[in-house]
Amino acid sequence: MGWKTEERVLPSHVQNGSASRDTGNARLHELGYKQELKRDLSVVSNFAFSFSIISVLTGVTTLFNNGLTYGGPVVMVYGWIIAGAFTLVVGMSMAEICSSFPTSGGLYYWSAKLAGRKWAPFASWLTGWFNIVGQWAVTASIDYSLAELISVIILLATGGKNGGGYEASKYVVIALHGGILFLHALINSLPISYLSFFGQLAAAWNVIGVFLLMLLIPLVATERASPKFVFTYFNTDNGEGISNKVYIFVLGLLMSQYTLTGYDASAHMTEETKNADINGPKGIISSIGISIIVGWGYILGITFAVTDISYLLSDDNDAGGYAIAEIFYLVFKNRYGSGVGGIICLGVVAVAVFFCGMSSVTSNSRMAYAFSRDGAMPLSSLWHKVNKQEVPLNAVWLSAAISFCMALTSLGSTVAFDAMVSIATIGLYIAYALPIFFRVTLARKSFVPGPFNLGRYGVLVGWVAVLWVATISVLFSLPVAYPITKETLNYTPVAVGGLFILTVGAWVLHARHWFKGPVTNI
Repeated sequence: MGWKTEERVLPSHVQNGSASRDTGNARLHELGYKQELKRDLSVVSNFAFSFSIISVLTGVTTLFNNGLTYGGPVVMVYGWIIAGAFTLVVGMSMAEICSSFPTSGGLYYWSAKLAGRKWAPFASWLTGWFNIVGQWAVTASIDYSLAELISVIILLATGGKNGGGYEASKYVVIALHGGILFLHALINSLPISYLSFFGQLAAAWNVIGVFLLMLLIPLVATERASPKFVFTYFNTDNGEGISNKVYIFVLGLLMSQYTLTGYDASAHMTEETKNADINGPKGIISSIGISIIVGWGYILGITFAVTDISYLLSDDNDAGGYAIAEIFYLVFKNRYGSGVGGIICLGVVAVAVFFCGMSSVTSNSRMAYAFSRDGAMPLSSLWHKVNKQEVPLNAVWLSAAISFCMALTSLGSTVAFDAMVSIATIGLYIAYALPIFFRVTLARKSFVPGPFNLGRYGVLVGWVAVLWVATISVLFSLPVAYPITKETLNYTPVAVGGLFILTVGAWVLHARHWFKGPVTNI
């Protein structure tokens, strides 16, 4: 297992000039693609995009209520380690495949190459659509979460719920969401050199923000939870009619697993990364590993400020039931008589969420660019165009527009929106698992590893990754409340099953006649 220094023997047409000086560029030519995007990202920049999309400040803050409700401290503290360990296994398998196939297409291209000639077109089609729809759902959920966070900040800044503060309607929230997406599309329209700067700034902000908040909040708090509470208290009082501790633990894992997604961005940025067959895998693994460490610290720091779970989850508190916002607000209010410091801390989180959404749109657009380059999307010729700055501009704005349309479901019902967002976790992980599954089955003997490989452990690690994804796909489809009604039903299997039926249906009725998988352009 590890990094090898030897290089592939390259075709004669790429042994000259700049191509031979960059292993990623040379490998792209080997795979049959010409260099159209500007290859200007370092390993740090590649890492920064994935790390910013994982963004522990975004995921943990957004789903802290879920963690408190289902199990509380024990589930958050230990569930994070469990989900993190298995996520790292999935990431290692993806990194090994990425090293062999460093293209912007990422997962769907890998599936095509690993499924064999007979299954390649269908495998590519299925993986690609799960990947891109999952990515759009991720962007929709991230930016919608930011819109909700901004509305809570406004509520607290105007006096809080009990002080008659301004409570934004669902129409104001969706308008904020649209404005945020517009800004993200504008930033992603800039040349990659500017985007690289923003990506590195985002990574730095996430790291500094996590360490600042994990230390500041418990230090400022006048009342702190005991270590015994943080490491041993299991909350069974969830108000959802569920008392079985194993069941509760499973449902509480969602916070951790939802947070640890999006690291496929490193793969989608490989055509813009120097020596991508080495630096792409490094970006995937390092972004997961560092996120696990800083995320655990953030969870611990905030949990030490938790003293009354039922009050934090109550709709009648100043933050309207937004647990982390209420924690930040109360910590400063109890110490200084004013919650302004807590509102500023929420602003730090909001900036991190903004960067997270920005990087997510970047990843979306590169996936759409690559998928349309191979003719898999309607109006493909439009979406894979690049401008003079070598940016896939049309794909950027398409991704922002679709993510906005997905969030419009929130105007109908939270049930519909939650079902759509569920695709962000399960749908995306299914896309992660498919090429790994083909790697350990159909391509077990034919897979040719790149500079980074897992050696003889590759198949074993791959099987563990596939089984973990299969497990969470079932677990996160379980009912989250009893009795089951149309309001409490978990619509995750409906949403993911619907996507599967639509994708396979489109294949059977139409795409199988013309889609042949990735198409080389050299």
